[in-house]
Amino acid sequence: QVQLVESGGGLVQAGGSLRLSCVASGSIFSIGAMGWYRQAPGKQRELVATITSGGSTNYADSVKGRFTISRDNAKNTASLQMNSLKPEDTAAYLCSAKITPFRYAYDRDYWGKGTLVTVSS
Repeated sequence: QVQLVESGGGLVQAGGSLRLSCVASGSIFSIGAMGWYRQAPGKQRELVATITSGGSTNYADSVKGRFTISRDNAKNTASLQMNSLKPEDTAAYLCSAKITPFRYAYDRDYWGKGTLVTVSS
């Protein structure tokens, strides 16, 4: 059984920083791309940042220059460093990963339950 668990959310003032972490655990053979998404109340889920197993990154235009995604392949973790936070960054942040479990021939997308980030003005 595979699961993703996020941590690090909280309340921060505008201009502040937070670091989110995501840990994948369970019967994992390999992990491909990992990513962070966010969903604000009443809005659709949107991509924040992704990172491949080789370290190539991609960011939403709204977070470029402020957020940095990283991963530790040995620990099955991904992190999102968020600086210069704005009130519009307030959302539930969810981790996703393409994981191939042991004894499976293909990967599938797994999602965490999310961690809440609230940025006050």
